[in-house]
Amino acid sequence: MFHLLADGVLVWLAFEAAYQTRSLLPLAKDFYFLLAVKILLLLLGMLCYWGTALWFGDYEAFEGLTRREAMKRTLRQAGMAPAVLVLAQFVLRLDMSRAFLALFAGFAAVALLAFRFNAAPLLGWYRRRFGGEHYLWIVGTGDGARRMGALVEDAETYGLRLSGFLDARPAVEAIELKREYPVRPLAELPELLRRQVIDEVLFAVPSEQLADLEETFLLCDEEGVRSRVAVDFFPHVRSDVYLDRLGAAPMLTFAGAPHDEVRLLLKRFIDVVLAGVSLLLVSPVMAVVAVLVKLTSPGPVLFRQERCGLNGRRFVLYKFRSMVADAEARKAGLAALNERELVFKIKNDPRLTGVGRWLRKFSIDEWPQLWNVLRGDMSLVGPRPAIASEVEQYKRWQRRRLRMRPGLTCLWVVEGRDAVDFERWMELDMEYIDNWSLALDWKIMLRTIPQVVIGKGAH
Repeated sequence: MFHLLADGVLVWLAFEAAYQTRSLLPLAKDFYFLLAVKILLLLLGMLCYWGTALWFGDYEAFEGLTRREAMKRTLRQAGMAPAVLVLAQFVLRLDMSRAFLALFAGFAAVALLAFRFNAAPLLGWYRRRFGGEHYLWIVGTGDGARRMGALVEDAETYGLRLSGFLDARPAVEAIELKREYPVRPLAELPELLRRQVIDEVLFAVPSEQLADLEETFLLCDEEGVRSRVAVDFFPHVRSDVYLDRLGAAPMLTFAGAPHDEVRLLLKRFIDVVLAGVSLLLVSPVMAVVAVLVKLTSPGPVLFRQERCGLNGRRFVLYKFRSMVADAEARKAGLAALNERELVFKIKNDPRLTGVGRWLRKFSIDEWPQLWNVLRGDMSLVGPRPAIASEVEQYKRWQRRRLRMRPGLTCLWVVEGRDAVDFERWMELDMEYIDNWSLALDWKIMLRTIPQVVIGKGAH
């Protein structure tokens, strides 16, 4: 995703530099593009560079590559993309200036090579600022596992972080590489998944041992944790399987949740645009709601609560306060009235204020979560963000819902909101994760609107 975005910006800059340079050259023919033609050609150029890199799988391979290998791939992209562009302009009869095309190809090559040479620290900064560091554990303690650990250490500038090693029967307490890493019993992995942020588990053991690790693969599969195998062995799990690389090391990757970075980038782009526009449109109404909440009951306007986000990361969720200020303190006294397993839900909850009951009915109390969407804590569509105490009680298969960024709406909303029981709610979240697509997101958003407008299914 990072490299795809960077390529788009760099190709645009190279295009503009080539255009301005060609305009200043004292050649026989005058040179200019009409604005519409210029935009069309720029988009065509971007598609050629993106398409070439996607065709060869470069965007999935750049992380962890040596600079030499990254330069080789970039030179291939910088050589083939202009060739595709020339072919495209010939087929479309665009008759572009050959001097402009040469300048464009040259500037793009220089820009891409310079960027790739310095990409690691830039990507590390980007991940720390916007995506979070990527934490992984390695299963195995042999030579292969240590090599994988060294590769991960080499890729630290990309935001990868090695947390430690796991072994069925640890013979040592720690492994010394550039730093010392703990070696934990493999049996502790379920507890580690509960207590720590783990984005990935990498298996680096001899092939004859993999058959004995099927329960561990199934654990990662059920929880939706991405797992990678550093050898050519295919365990019987349900996750999507695809070939990936860490540096030069080939690995099979098992993903129990959506992993297509291009489509996820488009999902994030849609989130930012729609959430930003929505906040601008409803801000006057939100100001009125804030005044009503403040005037009708004592306490803060916003309710803040820590929730579990992507892969268990904690964030603060915002809502308009719809209950009395001491609602959490009264919760224990109302436990006998709870109608749900794990999730606390009471029909006609006595803690609701008059305004709060109306806000809940039409989901207006959740409008401040558009800010969570803008921040990247949430998405417009995804499993609802859970409270940490609820997650502690999840069955193993239910924890896989944490492997998708939580959202404002999902399939359970269009099936009846609060009328859906907990087990069915979890099943619908799994159904969403297993069948996710951008088209499904749009379908859910469009079906959510009438549900919310008529206040159907809300307690």
